[in-house]
Amino acid sequence: MIQELNERSREIFRQIVDVYLETGEPIGSRTISKRLAISLSPATIRNVMADLEDAGLLFSPHTSAGRILTEAGLRLFVDGLLGIGNLGDDERRSIAERCAGSGNSIEGLLERVTETLSGLTRCTGLVMAPKTEHPLKHIELVSLSPGRALVVLVTETGAVENRIIETPAGLPPSALVEASNFLSARLVGRTLVEARAEILSELEAHRTELGLLTSKLVESGLAIWAGGEPGGSLIVRGQAHMLDDVQAIGELEHIRSLFNALETKETLVKLLSMVDKADGVQIFIGSGNALFNVAGCSMIVSPYRDGRERIIGAIGVIGPTRINYARIIPMVDYTAKLVGRLIG
Repeated sequence: MIQELNERSREIFRQIVDVYLETGEPIGSRTISKRLAISLSPATIRNVMADLEDAGLLFSPHTSAGRILTEAGLRLFVDGLLGIGNLGDDERRSIAERCAGSGNSIEGLLERVTETLSGLTRCTGLVMAPKTEHPLKHIELVSLSPGRALVVLVTETGAVENRIIETPAGLPPSALVEASNFLSARLVGRTLVEARAEILSELEAHRTELGLLTSKLVESGLAIWAGGEPGGSLIVRGQAHMLDDVQAIGELEHIRSLFNALETKETLVKLLSMVDKADGVQIFIGSGNALFNVAGCSMIVSPYRDGRERIIGAIGVIGPTRINYARIIPMVDYTAKLVGRLIG
């Protein structure tokens, strides 16, 4: 649609967006005429605003009031007219310095990063922390009853985890020993996720002498052990920033429903799926937001990667739809890349 607007309409639309992002208030033709570099009468501006309203980019909250931006209008601006620069050296240095004193804990680092991003943007900061897994030191399968076995996992940190899995019908006791030996030879010193693809590839290529039932046991076990939900936890900081611009009870209810969504485990799965194949920053505006479907709120989020360029989490901010996109988008982008470097 942006290509269908002539230069005059684009400039008027851009000025409307600027005023909306500054004030959130309806804007009239006289205000626009004073801001334009070119000389246009209020009547001409009103005609252009009427056309923009017919296109669904503006709406009039009251008959005699000026126009205000719709979510579709804001989406169009962000996609087609927003000019995004780079962060200055001072801002980059500030973010890096604030995140530097976080110790060796990944969770501590991510909490500090989220607080920093929230403070700088005056929005609610959120980060999906990666699932923390430690290399294994020992793995053993023990028969419990027909069709069930206990898997004992001991990590290099000394943590012990027991999981119960289903076993193929007719599995002999020797198959559990065989599977334990096979997995131990390939898993010790590595995580389940790291070794899973290699083990499955080896099974598929029939380069082992495992029996059929033992192979099924290994395959089904790996699907359970190395699978599960993505992400370890969702860290949220700066929720109070979302309440700064609340002006009505309806808006408060929207914010409350947003906070409730942030507390659900399903949010982690949705958040990672939204950025899993993303190239850089993603912007979700208002009720079109596939994650929260909350009118009046926008989310700017970017994935971050580990040393192998695998997406392992996401970081971003949530705020009112009239946040400073031009400043916050590069800030989220830089922070996500910084987190990836620090974790990698």
